[in-house]
Amino acid sequence: MAIEARGLTKRFGPFTAVSDLSFSIPSGQLVAFLGPNGAGKSTTMRMLTGFIAPSAGAAMIRGIDVQSDRVAAVRQIGYLPENGPLYPDMSPLALLNFLGGARNLSGPALKGRIDAVIQQCVLSEVAGRPIGTLSKGYRQRVGMAAAMLHDPPVLILDEPTAGLDPNQIDHVRTLLRGLAKSRTVLLSTHILSEVRALADRILLIARGRLVHDGGPGSLGSDERAMEDRFRALTKSA
Repeated sequence: MAIEARGLTKRFGPFTAVSDLSFSIPSGQLVAFLGPNGAGKSTTMRMLTGFIAPSAGAAMIRGIDVQSDRVAAVRQIGYLPENGPLYPDMSPLALLNFLGGARNLSGPALKGRIDAVIQQCVLSEVAGRPIGTLSKGYRQRVGMAAAMLHDPPVLILDEPTAGLDPNQIDHVRTLLRGLAKSRTVLLSTHILSEVRALADRILLIARGRLVHDGGPGSLGSDERAMEDRFRALTKSA
């Protein structure tokens, strides 16, 4: 399994954000992680990537326990958080060089990976410009390039198309389709059209609990049916 959640629970004081959440994702799937705002999607992703520790349960990445061997686990992961932090005064090229050094990449290997992700994310025209001057769409592409830089087999992406215009969304979707041919992708979203366009599988959570796990058509045959089923499942959770 590429990704496993085993009874993941996260409490913040008296509030339980995620409760006894379990699922597994085999290699090669693109999985849409759905839920209403506040359902626990981002918290779950942060536990899977080791950014926060669970109150109970375990997260596994390709068989590696994230808590007991976080360094080995994160080598397998490319993570794009929602509104991921970027250095506005750096250019995409400078940022990728910096991040590559932090991951012990150097020389021709680093240059090759930077060239590859700049091409994949269509950043050539802005590679030398300060990130702070770039549009939301370009900044999202920079974050995607940073997540892909070390060529990880697992990508965990939190709302990668949030705030993008239709043309930018179309580009990100095309990029994700290509990446999913050789990687496992867990994609957090609340946009049902995104699910229909991309997903091999749907995981739906509400109030921190898994309420649905099925194929891309399991919520309905069209967007209206999916919306109705989504509301029914999340209201009853």
